[in-house]
Amino acid sequence: MSRNFTFSLEEFYHIYSRGVEKRIIFLDNFDYNRFVISLYLCNSTNKVDIGDLLRQGLTLSDIFKIDRSGTIVDIGAWVLMPNHFHLLVKEKKDGGLALFMQKLLTSYSMYFNHKYHRKGSLLEGTFKARHLDYDQYLKYQFTYIHLNPISIIDKGWKEKKIRDKKKAKIFLNDYKYSSYLDYFSQKRFEDKILNKTVFPEYFRTVSDFNEMINEWLNFKEEGSDKV
Repeated sequence: MSRNFTFSLEEFYHIYSRGVEKRIIFLDNFDYNRFVISLYLCNSTNKVDIGDLLRQGLTLSDIFKIDRSGTIVDIGAWVLMPNHFHLLVKEKKDGGLALFMQKLLTSYSMYFNHKYHRKGSLLEGTFKARHLDYDQYLKYQFTYIHLNPISIIDKGWKEKKIRDKKKAKIFLNDYKYSSYLDYFSQKRFEDKILNKTVFPEYFRTVSDFNEMINEWLNFKEEGSDKV
């Protein structure tokens, strides 16, 4: 999908991309963690060699203590799936979002190709973006991103009702590769990826977040085919 807009300061965007020909882009936990680390370190004006840091034996705790000097985007939500990812991002500086994505995708693609002895594009063309230009759309995408992992255990849930709401909620509570847990005040290093303060208030409290997730789960369970 080509973009018919330019990124603007203080505006919100849903960013997503998937593996070329829908290929799996995260093959093990280290791949997931490498992308998570990149979400943090690539959001900076600084240049960084992530591979070098990891070769030094830095732990996840050490990585998330690195001073990034200044971030170039604000991230409000993220999720990694086996063959794609979603981000909710706010443009913070002119050109910041494009620079962040260039750094993020280049870093991960180079890592992946080196590790798995492959060449060529890892992801489908240019990353996709949707401008979230009104509040309900922003709120919907925020919830949609966090519910995305349900498709791992219940394919097609987006088009039909969720078969087991309790199972879905348990799975979300155990899924590490998402900002979902960071909105339930679980103390994780990954929480530093987010800047919740620049997003609307419904992003901020545990009770509001939980209520929003439950409302959407119940809505889908009632059989709506809206996506």
